Amino acid sequence: MNEKQMAGYEAAKYVKDGMLVGIGTGSTAYYLIEKLGQRVKEEGLKIKCVSTSDASTEQAKSLGIELLDTNDAPELDICIDGVDEVDPQFNGIKGGGGALFREKIVASSAKYNIWVCHSAKLVDEIGAFGLPVEVLPFGYKHVVKKMQEAGFEPVLRMNKDGSIYETNNHNYILDTKYTNSKFGKDYAAMEAFLKGTLGVLETGFFLNRTDIIISAGPDGIQTIQNPNR
Repeated sequence: MNEKQMAGYEAAKYVKDGMLVGIGTGSTAYYLIEKLGQRVKEEGLKIKCVSTSDASTEQAKSLGIELLDTNDAPELDICIDGVDEVDPQFNGIKGGGGALFREKIVASSAKYNIWVCHSAKLVDEIGAFGLPVEVLPFGYKHVVKKMQEAGFEPVLRMNKDGSIYETNNHNYILDTKYTNSKFGKDYAAMEAFLKGTLGVLETGFFLNRTDIIISAGPDGIQTIQNPNR
């Protein structure tokens, strides 16, 4: 069993009968959904889920997991998702899979949040991964200009075939370096600036938004509680 599978399977233990569950997106969340599907089939686990991406929706459907539209589930018991980077202060970056907008909505509606990852995602300082920023296609170059003026270095995400990458919401992603921005390491100020920029829909900053982290590494499973939540 690989590290991502270990973390995903461990997180599935937190899901109880009758829960409304937010299910995330990405390579580690894949194993969470896989295990939940096994529990539905083998244990008769009764849950209803809200998915954060089309890919996770299709996987869950194929495993017999009941799905709800997020508008029909304004409050969830739990949300479990991956994370691209997270520091010791529980500042995270998400959006490598392009689902950050939906992920933040679903996470915000949950009473309890869990992030699952392999140990390489635990970093001393976030930023090496870059910050995904979801923007409207209309006028996105104006957003790029505003970001560059503040010292950000946004790059439009592309597909391997050279076409522009589109999220499930049919928006664009700017993969952004912020090391030289005028905000230094003030993540909250960066997020406020970006979300105040017309055309930006959401950022990949997930600051103090998880209750626990379940990380798997060569030494096994590590569960890290967030003392601030």
